[in-house]
Amino acid sequence: MTRTFPNESAEYRQARERLLAQEIELRRAMESVAAARRALPQGGEVPEDYVFDGERAGQAERVRLSELFAGKSGTLIVYHFMFPRHVSDDRPQPATGSLKNLAKTEGPCPSCVALLDQIDPVVPHLHAAGTSFATVAKAPIGRVTAFARDRGWKHLRLLSAAGNSFKRDYHGEDTDGQQQPVMSVFQRGSDGRIRHFWSSELLFAPADPGQDPRHLGTIEPLWTLLDFTPAGRPDWDEQLEYACCR
Repeated sequence: MTRTFPNESAEYRQARERLLAQEIELRRAMESVAAARRALPQGGEVPEDYVFDGERAGQAERVRLSELFAGKSGTLIVYHFMFPRHVSDDRPQPATGSLKNLAKTEGPCPSCVALLDQIDPVVPHLHAAGTSFATVAKAPIGRVTAFARDRGWKHLRLLSAAGNSFKRDYHGEDTDGQQQPVMSVFQRGSDGRIRHFWSSELLFAPADPGQDPRHLGTIEPLWTLLDFTPAGRPDWDEQLEYACCR
């Protein structure tokens, strides 16, 4: 049944029906890609049970990768938080909070922060669905957790890989030590062995003209919502603070 909206023209309805056909094909393509991802052969076993710096109830702790699989969860998603940010990122630091006097190059990537702002409320739902989630930065853990309090994050498991090679091994850090916004998924088998399942390698693939990498494009509400608008994605970058919303 064709649906119409008040006062729309026949030209609009015809164009909208053509667009709907494309949207249906996009949905099929997304389902096909997800199925192909699930069908990947077994990935490589992690080379070591990495030890991270963490913090719980204000106390420092050491946490192994194997301990990040909460309860009976056999799946762990890890986001490589660019903290510190890339050396070329000149967006301003926040004017208030724990980072206001920190050198800009030592602060977090505003785009990563925007993404984590959106993921934080989702974490309890992930855990309820049987999937664990962790966020791994390179900055000292005290700096990371202080910033998390500034942002009001309540659910993210925050860790620092300052003392191990995890980020380098899984391409969350390049050969120059610059951080990369990779997402990785790990799977724990019934034998207790942990294997790499998938990472967002689209980040490193050439993008078409005018496109950003969109390696996490299907999970970013901010940018996906903008795709629904007449102007689309603006020529704009996320910031740590906005004059409109302090």
